[in-house]
Amino acid sequence: MELIEINEVNKSIKDKPALSNISLRFRKGEKTAIIGETGSGKSTLLKTIAGLVQPDSGKISLNGKKVLGPLEKLIPGHDTIAYLSQHYELPIHLRVEQVLEYANRLDPGDELTLYKICHIEHLMKRKTHELSGGEKQRIALVRLLLGKPQVLLLDEPFSNFDNIHKNEMMQMVQEISQNWDITCIMVSHMPKDVLAWSDRVIAMRNSEVVQDGTPETLYRKSKDEYIAGLLGDYNLLSNKELFKIGLSALAEGKKYMVRPEAFHIVLPETANLKGKILEKHFLGFGYQLLIEINTIIVKAFTQYQYLQIGNTVHIQLSEGDIAEL
Repeated sequence: MELIEINEVNKSIKDKPALSNISLRFRKGEKTAIIGETGSGKSTLLKTIAGLVQPDSGKISLNGKKVLGPLEKLIPGHDTIAYLSQHYELPIHLRVEQVLEYANRLDPGDELTLYKICHIEHLMKRKTHELSGGEKQRIALVRLLLGKPQVLLLDEPFSNFDNIHKNEMMQMVQEISQNWDITCIMVSHMPKDVLAWSDRVIAMRNSEVVQDGTPETLYRKSKDEYIAGLLGDYNLLSNKELFKIGLSALAEGKKYMVRPEAFHIVLPETANLKGKILEKHFLGFGYQLLIEINTIIVKAFTQYQYLQIGNTVHIQLSEGDIAEL
């Protein structure tokens, strides 16, 4: 039996579909990212799983038992499903140790391990209104985890953080999910976070699930241009353009996605393409190039610092790096 089962769930908000016939399964310990444009239904799905939004039809189960919605329960929410959004709330004018003591359901001593993972030991005597935004978010996360949840739902909780604090929080969630065997589902719009963190990615559009698979599958074999764009930069080429740059013609009338890093800069003897660098942009972890290949301009990625605008480069592109959209 799966930990979470979602069966044909529908929900409309102000007569507009928010969830349309959603059926999903989540395994224990799995880390899942949900991606999609604003209004695609991501947050509504998370809140419905948490028991904070009542579905119009369908059923959500945890360990085979129905998760009750707010119309079926006096106090909305589920005891073992923790939901954290970017709009966290903490009691004001209390010390951190007081806030956490009231929430603690862990075995004696386990809370100290959690405090160490989340780097909050030094904050215990501080009052909540004296904390920074990042510190408050860490305390809000710890407070939820002290309730011994089976499921942790993260609704873009780190979107307002700078990179340093966001990476720190992501590392904390990674360590917690591994050590505490918690099933995590996170809504995010950051490709780097999604690809590095998740075991599984679900893409949503217009209230529906449009693709569900591993991060690598959705990245390399995106179902359509919409999903390709959610996960990073790409080249969109027709079969005629692929043929023009020197590759075998593929299906007529189709369009194909090629990620920039698929254009490998190689020695002439191993190349099947040749082009000229038109632009070079530093990205920190490498360089994005604009390369003209037989009048077709493509984006490529390289870590070769010596390459300069105007250089002729030899390129290897395999058919395995080309995905039909």
